[in-house]
Amino acid sequence: MKQTSFVTEKAAEKAVIVGVQVGAETDWEAEQTLNELEHLASTAGAEVVDRVSQRLSKPNVRTFIGPGKAEEIFEAAKGAGADIVLFDVDLSPSQQKNLEDIMPNIKILDRTGLILDIFAQRARSAEGKLQVELAQMNYILPRLKGMWGHLERLSGGIGTRGPTRGPGETQLESDKRMIRKRIQRLTNEIEELKRNRSVQRQRRQKQGVFNVSLVGYTNAGKSTLLNALTGADVLVEDKLFATLDSTTRKLAVDHRREVVLSDTVGFIKKLPHQLVAAFRSTLDEVRMADLLLHVVDAGHPRMEGQIRAVEDVLAKLEAEDKPQILVFNKIDLLDDADRERLKRVYPESVLVSAVNGVGLGGIRGAVERELQKRTVRLHLLIPYTKGSFLQRLYGTGTIISETHTADGTELVVDMPLGDLGEYAQFELSGS
Repeated sequence: MKQTSFVTEKAAEKAVIVGVQVGAETDWEAEQTLNELEHLASTAGAEVVDRVSQRLSKPNVRTFIGPGKAEEIFEAAKGAGADIVLFDVDLSPSQQKNLEDIMPNIKILDRTGLILDIFAQRARSAEGKLQVELAQMNYILPRLKGMWGHLERLSGGIGTRGPTRGPGETQLESDKRMIRKRIQRLTNEIEELKRNRSVQRQRRQKQGVFNVSLVGYTNAGKSTLLNALTGADVLVEDKLFATLDSTTRKLAVDHRREVVLSDTVGFIKKLPHQLVAAFRSTLDEVRMADLLLHVVDAGHPRMEGQIRAVEDVLAKLEAEDKPQILVFNKIDLLDDADRERLKRVYPESVLVSAVNGVGLGGIRGAVERELQKRTVRLHLLIPYTKGSFLQRLYGTGTIISETHTADGTELVVDMPLGDLGEYAQFELSGS
């Protein structure tokens, strides 16, 4: 089944975007959130022709916004020739259906649906495409009754493949059955890929590889930083969610030691739970990492809010307690006073400009200090009859010096603390 695009059936659909202030959110925060929604809409290929906002004490059960406001938005959309109205909230299936009834011939899309559409466009690897489609199917299923006419107009439409309807089965029931089967098939395929990824990760762990994962808000510059640190050639674009697929490269910390550095999908405020669930196998790279480099766009007006949003996603992944280094990127866009403020407020952070290569040594130094916390230096003498221990040591440790004596191979080596017990028998006394 092809991935479904909710926004881009044709080029540059015109959109009205709707922001909703609920509770104590300030006007400035609401404006910044609406700016992000406009950026998301542009990334999806829509042209924003109008912006509307409303403050609510609490959401309307039937339409989220007030019904009068919904009518007002409908008139604004018609006047602007808009094809779609995008809401910066998550609508329930019934709220979405009720809004579609108020705004006939206008597509209604919430924040989750929009982000799913962007992910569908950006996925490149087979695993990424499977994960996006699974998230889409889980999003569509409870909305199928209201979306059926729209889905019928999409490429092929649901229900045009696979077995025909059974006796007495409506088209809606048939579509639901087919989606559930597709969800199960996608889940099984992703689980198989997850097992393969787990095997690779376990192999790295056995080899004593130190794993570092880049995390951060979307468009913070993680891929640019990965390229700058490792000389990789990962796609870099000034777009939200330019990277969906996990990319792993080796990073030389010093002339003797290397770590594995992984880039992952960017996070965002209110990241859809369907995506967190579907991308669980990819995001396991974060959960299983030894160290997180939290990359922050130092020049963004909502920098602190973006830091909190990333921390919220890390909590969902049960990775909030991982050792973490804050890396403030794009400092070339800041003046000296702003840089000094960052160092004062976040004294343990590293300030870099990935695009100019400034501050990269600070990252390597910070990673090296974390690496040293997990290693121990030993002076060993391994008899020639224990050659298998020596071979494993070459894979897991960092050899500082090595000499061959009459009694065996004498080494000074930095090794993971977890391997200490296995090699304690070879430690030279008094070393």
